[in-house]
Amino acid sequence: MRKNIVAGNWKMNNDLAQTQEIIADLKKQMSGEPAATVMVAPTYTNLYPAFEALKDTPVIVAAQNMHQEANGAFTGEISAAMLKSVGVETVILGHSERRAQFKESNELLAKKVDVALENEMTVIFCFGEELEDRKAEKHFDLVESQLKESLYHLSKESWKNIILAYEPVWAIGTGETASPEQAQEMHAFIRKSVADKFGSEIADEVSILYGGSCKPGNAKEIFANEDVDGGLIGGASLKAEDFLAIVNSF
Repeated sequence: MRKNIVAGNWKMNNDLAQTQEIIADLKKQMSGEPAATVMVAPTYTNLYPAFEALKDTPVIVAAQNMHQEANGAFTGEISAAMLKSVGVETVILGHSERRAQFKESNELLAKKVDVALENEMTVIFCFGEELEDRKAEKHFDLVESQLKESLYHLSKESWKNIILAYEPVWAIGTGETASPEQAQEMHAFIRKSVADKFGSEIADEVSILYGGSCKPGNAKEIFANEDVDGGLIGGASLKAEDFLAIVNSF
């Protein structure tokens, strides 16, 4: 049975004191086992303090990115082994902001995925279409090409360490809104694509998260869809109360 997952991507927010504060709030407000698997992704500088503060809780600490090489002359970059050395075993790859602002290609992301899996990490793999793709009705083709070029070379065994995160980039900060029905339509398409390539058993086991402006007010309706297994949460994850309200939507 696939997992329900709510992952908070804190992006380039929160210094050390702010990170410690939100973690303290999370720990204080969580009661018992959470309704879903909970993950948080602080900045690089706060990964180890977050791991230490959360290691006795169910909350998993993830990184927001990593480099595809093991070491070398790559100023400013972080390797998979470095992440693992501070207790981090989950990494977000392919986020829409990395694709748009840092020109990360499907080919590059395939290399990053391979390295993460070689280091026995779990990958939250992000993908999704821009507004022009949606308006041109090319969204299904684009999403499938992102999956094919970055993930469809993997072995069936590797998929136990893959979490998918669909980002309708066209509905994030554009004034456009993705309905729960549109989310379900795309998630069902993604699951069928995985099933066509790897079989229904793997497709039924992989968690597919929704990454399009999920908030306490709409999470329950979105998560009620059969093929939506949780969310990759941005701004709403920066307040413990809002983030846990989304988790408790399950």
